[in-house]
Amino acid sequence: MPFKSRNLLAFLLLSLVAWAPAAEPTGRLKVSDNGRYLMKADGKPFFWLGDTGWLLFNKLKREEAETYLEDRRQKGFNVIQVMVLHQVPSVNVYGDSALVHGDVARPLVTKGNSPTDPTQYDFWDHVDYIVDLAAKKGLYMGLVPVWGTNVKGGKVNQQQAKTYATFLAERYKNRPNIIWLNGGDIAGSDSLQVWNTIGSTLKAQDPNHLVTYHPRGRTQSSDWFHQAKWLDFNMYQSGHRRYAQDTSRKEQKHYGEDNWRYQLVDNKMTPIKPSIDGEPSYEGIPQGLHDITQPRWNDADVRRYGYWSVFAGAFGYTYGQNSVMQMHSSFDKGSAYGSDELWSSAINAPGAAQMQYLKQLMLSRPFFERVPDQSLLAGEVGEKYNRLLATRGKNYAFIYTYNGRTMKVNLGKIGGAKVKASWFSPRDGKKTTIGTFPNKGTREFNPPGDVQDGNDWVLVLDSV
Repeated sequence: MPFKSRNLLAFLLLSLVAWAPAAEPTGRLKVSDNGRYLMKADGKPFFWLGDTGWLLFNKLKREEAETYLEDRRQKGFNVIQVMVLHQVPSVNVYGDSALVHGDVARPLVTKGNSPTDPTQYDFWDHVDYIVDLAAKKGLYMGLVPVWGTNVKGGKVNQQQAKTYATFLAERYKNRPNIIWLNGGDIAGSDSLQVWNTIGSTLKAQDPNHLVTYHPRGRTQSSDWFHQAKWLDFNMYQSGHRRYAQDTSRKEQKHYGEDNWRYQLVDNKMTPIKPSIDGEPSYEGIPQGLHDITQPRWNDADVRRYGYWSVFAGAFGYTYGQNSVMQMHSSFDKGSAYGSDELWSSAINAPGAAQMQYLKQLMLSRPFFERVPDQSLLAGEVGEKYNRLLATRGKNYAFIYTYNGRTMKVNLGKIGGAKVKASWFSPRDGKKTTIGTFPNKGTREFNPPGDVQDGNDWVLVLDSV
């Protein structure tokens, strides 16, 4: 490459870094005063925009972790959900073992190793390094102590769980960017005592970090742990099945793709706790997961899950991408769920870049006063892909349509003699003004474009 071309390339790369959003400092998170949302220590709202980087600690080298975390930071994510122990025993990309003889009560820690010296570190030093790197980038780490299949398989008993959870709490309680995700894709009724032991131990030894439970598909943490003192907020996994595929076991909800229904269940529970969809359908994964000949979920689908759940009352949303969540790498002999793309390419999936617009929209108006309110809708709220979801504050309202259908709206639900109406695009975050209208009676609003799945819009109403 000619010298001038290299200089130009370097200038362009520096320009991109300069224009990237600055990292926000991490710090203690707590539940908001109304019990519905999360907030920072200074009282500002925290909108959880998560990504599932489940195998980050196991499969990425340090320089690769830098690439991944920086990409997610620039795309507006602020939480990375990751497994500490994917398997028992567990080994990372450098060949470092996490445990002595596969015993979770005996973490393999080497005295004198340094998390900052690439020539002297063990499994846990590598985890420390990535956790600290994420903090510098303003990213919280949602840590799953041990994936559920290991516990269900009898590899973790109650005493081991207590010892291991104590080790984790002691090691990470002073890190500013930790959130604990107990469980790991498993029903709480499987090894209930172990999950309660892990949760209660984490909370007792590390009271300044939030704790939740990541459940099995089509279940929610509130099914087992809503009353548990260690559970700060609820998480549900709406799962990866389309409507016709949702015919599973009795204890799981048959909501199909209607992830907003899980949120409505949690909204009604007492005491009030925040709730979020911690695993909806991943972009690029086969519908139903296991049959790789099935159609794959796309960016329009992950947007729909996000706006549906948040407008129903969730305090944030977790995105996922098939190849990224498993960190599909060149050294892998195969892949899960038909992944045919490396993680380093899949981080550019369109849905990942579009999630930031949901976060930006929700933080653009007073956050803590927001409530879901379907009474804004005068016409049919619709079923399945025709469903309209509405939410509002005192002086603003948002209504989401996935397919651009006409919506009939009850005005007068927010303050002001008049309302200014506009369309917000979940695809690119752009806003188009419609006009100003008297804030009374009913009015129909017809989104741009034809009625078709993926032509999604948010009607924004603001008091004048």
